[in-house]
Amino acid sequence: MAQYTIKELEHLSGIKAHTIRVWEQRYNILCPKRTDTNIRFYDDADLKALLNISLLNERGYKISKIAQMKPEQILQTVTQLCDSPCQCSHHVNALVTAMVDMDEVKFDKALSTAALQMGFQEVMHEVIYPFLNKIGILWQTGNISPAHEHFVSNLIRQKLIVAIDGQVVRKQEGKPTFILFLPEGELHELALLYMNYILRTCNQYVMYLGQNLPFKDLELTYEQFKAECLCTVLTVEPERERVQAYLNKLAQRFPQCTIYVYGYQAQHEFLEFPPNVKRVSCLREFHALFK
Repeated sequence: MAQYTIKELEHLSGIKAHTIRVWEQRYNILCPKRTDTNIRFYDDADLKALLNISLLNERGYKISKIAQMKPEQILQTVTQLCDSPCQCSHHVNALVTAMVDMDEVKFDKALSTAALQMGFQEVMHEVIYPFLNKIGILWQTGNISPAHEHFVSNLIRQKLIVAIDGQVVRKQEGKPTFILFLPEGELHELALLYMNYILRTCNQYVMYLGQNLPFKDLELTYEQFKAECLCTVLTVEPERERVQAYLNKLAQRFPQCTIYVYGYQAQHEFLEFPPNVKRVSCLREFHALFK
């Protein structure tokens, strides 16, 4: 069973810890447990209850009214709200709840509903990435397992691949070729898949090489196709102290290429980017380059 501190509930729900305590004392909406050493904690049921209460409260329901509702009434009202156009945070909360339950049907419905209402690109920017940030909090605090991470990553990956399959772009004379790859040891593919989708929707020709690509294989592919642009994502590889050397290596080996680099490891302030290497701070920025 996962255990959350009140500060972790604040990060995941968006409701201040002080407000959560007031609601507990005044309306008895949550029932925190205590460890053997008398430290308060919350479980998955508390997290899901608070996410639903947060959604209703954001949509104008007073906490005093929510406190009078039975759990099944709250769930029914939340379901109705999620089926109607609403703010992005509601979709994010629905995904978190489905992930905690590892409920594929619920997760797929929440994601599909958001995509129908907002469009796929807006869902990626306004729902998927905020959701993945919340997943990061859960991962850091040890409240989800690798199974949870793989569960949601594979479902999102499936959606991305379907969207990419609908964007067929053939090589055109005079237009650049983009090679997309992840460095050797790097397996976090979602951002690279989305870059693939963005480029294809902008009618750019892409060669997608995927995860864990040895540098030698990147060199061989470049020699064969003479691509004008490279795109990569550095999430965990190379490690912090080796990122600068890797950027320099890319710049020196492919001096004629424009190289776009995104990901956590590319955002360190101490990094110096060679002239032909461009840091991508966010994927909206990347999309804007090719509109």
